Amino acid sequence: MDFAQARLNMVEGQLRPNGVVDPRVIEAMLALPREACLPPAKRAMAYVDADVPLTPGRWLIEPMAHARLVQAAEPAATDRALVIAAGAGYGAALLSRLVASVIALESPERLADLQAGLAALGADDVLAVAGPLTEGWPPEAPYDVILIDGGVEVVPETILNQLAEGGRLVTVETTGQPGVLGRAVRWVRVAGVATRLELFDAGTPLLPEFRRKRGFVF
Repeated sequence: MDFAQARLNMVEGQLRPNGVVDPRVIEAMLALPREACLPPAKRAMAYVDADVPLTPGRWLIEPMAHARLVQAAEPAATDRALVIAAGAGYGAALLSRLVASVIALESPERLADLQAGLAALGADDVLAVAGPLTEGWPPEAPYDVILIDGGVEVVPETILNQLAEGGRLVTVETTGQPGVLGRAVRWVRVAGVATRLELFDAGTPLLPEFRRKRGFVF
């Protein structure tokens, strides 16, 4: 399979028609080999317009959603970024081409998979760390950009509080119900208050760690 041609087709057929116009984002997605972070049996799916399952609870998010989320985060060359639920490392590797530094957070049992994915993508400048995803990574906060690399039912205040002044958080809010689309959102912290803006529909799967806790019902 000609992966370089597949990347070009992805940009021309999926990204540009859906409003991805930032030349830095397009250049990064043309250069980054999505197939490298997939097992051999799934590499042919690297550029399809769909979420590709990795391990239980993790996916390689469809190219269009990844690109539009990163574009909405407005990454700058001097920014410090945090990627939560980094999975196979693609989102973190993508941001590493656009910002000054990236920390990729995963659960302890998935850290080895993340490190292997980052190595395969050539993202040696990304720092991989392990901990509870819903707590973010306070030791290096605040961050200019936070990407939660999957769907959430709610963005925890603990994570929003790790945004720097003017910082942006992007993710997809979803219930995870079959057939029901979620909404990509951007949170911006201004004068100490995080405000939310809805962006576009997205079918991004729900991360198990970000499922809302249900109260006891009589």
